[in-house]
Amino acid sequence: MVDQVRPYRSRRRTTARVLVPVGVVALTAAGIGLVPAMAGDSGPSLPALTAEQVVAKALGSDTESLSGTVKVKADLGVPAQLLGGALPSGAGGGHNGGGDRGGSQAAPEAKLLELLGGEHTLQVAVDGPDRQRIGLIGGLSGYELVHNGSELWAWDSKSNDAVHLTGPAAAAAQRPKTPLPVTPQDAARRFLALGADSTSVVVDGTAEVAGQKAYQLSLKPKQSGSTIAEVRIAVAADNGVPLAVLVRSTDGSKVLDVHFSQVSFAKPSASTFAFSAPKGAKVTERRADAAEAAEVPAAGRTLPDAAAHNASGLDLVGQGWATVLTAKLPEGEAGGFAKALGKRVGGGTLIGTKVLNVLITDDGRVFAGAVTPQVLQSAAGVK
Repeated sequence: MVDQVRPYRSRRRTTARVLVPVGVVALTAAGIGLVPAMAGDSGPSLPALTAEQVVAKALGSDTESLSGTVKVKADLGVPAQLLGGALPSGAGGGHNGGGDRGGSQAAPEAKLLELLGGEHTLQVAVDGPDRQRIGLIGGLSGYELVHNGSELWAWDSKSNDAVHLTGPAAAAAQRPKTPLPVTPQDAARRFLALGADSTSVVVDGTAEVAGQKAYQLSLKPKQSGSTIAEVRIAVAADNGVPLAVLVRSTDGSKVLDVHFSQVSFAKPSASTFAFSAPKGAKVTERRADAAEAAEVPAAGRTLPDAAAHNASGLDLVGQGWATVLTAKLPEGEAGGFAKALGKRVGGGTLIGTKVLNVLITDDGRVFAGAVTPQVLQSAAGVK
């Protein structure tokens, strides 16, 4: 069964790009701790490197092929309603609870948001920028996301729904972006993109991850207002590939743990990225338009500044670890939803989690980020 062909435009793609501050900024020696890596009691012995050298190794890694198993554990404390499409369409999804306009259970944006809570296992394979495969393994069901050249398949085994995206944006977008990075590489790039002016980086020993020797980086915000206290990144000594990322909140708890439990850097076979919908699957065909392809930034491209405005009506305010996402709620969407999930504060309603805080002002504006409520209120101009 095949739905009609129509343009596909991801509603969560832009949000995901800005929920964590983005833009690859050179981390200079002036802003990076020059403490060399020292093997801990249980860590492997490795040549001493400074933090600057380890960061350069990670950002300069040219490894394009790998496969393995990724473990994800997230405890962000995000209310389920926030994942069900209650945010405005430009900032989180539609009312059908899925990122796909047709409401398919296989919509990538909606499915991958499940990673925002609990423990998950993914099988991943990567062969350069044009071929990736992610399999989300569940107890009684599974999910496959396969990008191969100019097409992208998403399939949910429980519903037997599939989404087939073709056209230029399928190649440009690669994996759909989500608020939560699904691999250690994704997570590491986002945090290493934070500038030296706002980040303290030191090498804090060594470790072994998935059988690979690695240097451990510790990143901490220099500026006040962030709800994140520390990010630890394990960088493979041989090739610079980030193997693990651990995020701790200001209360000391682990809120995100993404790591390889098994990894191989051999080139995956071409058949790994071959996919066709199983018999009886309901396939929703989508044709990606040229406008969407133009919106997707090329690898390494940065936002012009923190106030960059995009086509979805989302803005960034502030910089570094204190960056805040702003959006405007459509008329009438704020009231009941905000009151049910949040608490009354000066100027609006606050929805708080362990890391992310969201302020919905009385005049229908949204301010969100991994920052304290005071930072959100300051960005909104309310008290």
